[in-house]
Amino acid sequence: MSNLGAYQKFTTLAKKFGGVEKFIGLIVAGSTTVGAAGGIGAFIGGSKIAKRLKVKKEASRKKNDIIYKITAPGESNEGLKFEVGNEFRVLETDGDAILIEKLGDKTNPYFVDKKLLNKISNYS
Repeated sequence: MSNLGAYQKFTTLAKKFGGVEKFIGLIVAGSTTVGAAGGIGAFIGGSKIAKRLKVKKEASRKKNDIIYKITAPGESNEGLKFEVGNEFRVLETDGDAILIEKLGDKTNPYFVDKKLLNKISNYS
């Protein structure tokens, strides 16, 4: 069995196109054409995606600009204490876990149970 399998297939194919130089030239030209078309498609598709992400980011930023107030004292399972008048901002939500920034606290952020926040604040 020959160890020249791929090489033999390449040279046989190249001969059909007039030699290795011409065949490689055709591959490069074809790749450039396809690459340019793909690049234009990616640019058009990418700009649409960028616009969607910008809209989502702006909506998220508006949501994160809401500052909630603690209306009743409470403590999380992790020992985070809340006093009446404390304020927080929601950074992210994942089911019942809420990532918050407790305003004025230097050790932010904290994960807090949604039920607790509903119970002790104006967060809903």
